[in-house]
Amino acid sequence: MVTVEDVRRIASPLPRSSEHLIRDRVKFRVGSIVYLAFSRDETVMGFAFPKEERAALVAAEPHKFLMPDERDLRYNWVLVRMSALDLDEMRELVVEAWRMVVPKKVYAAHTAGIR
Repeated sequence: MVTVEDVRRIASPLPRSSEHLIRDRVKFRVGSIVYLAFSRDETVMGFAFPKEERAALVAAEPHKFLMPDERDLRYNWVLVRMSALDLDEMRELVVEAWRMVVPKKVYAAHTAGIR
């Protein structure tokens, strides 16, 4: 099972990413925009994801992905069960969520630096 510590190793070094503990929940932000958030028991991770694509994602793998609560449907957000993730998939979800909220030039500089 992927843990918050595994996610932290990926998210923390991303440019402009910062970790916060808000109401006993670990969250990662770029500026004031949250792109990752964990349930209090750390079994579910919410992440930035295009609204238009989330229904298809959840329908394709309902054992893994969940729709957000009704109050969060207005946001670009979806949930995933941590126990259903492997490390490679988690890395992809974290980096793509970060990419959605960081300026394009920051993302371009980051990807240029890892090639």
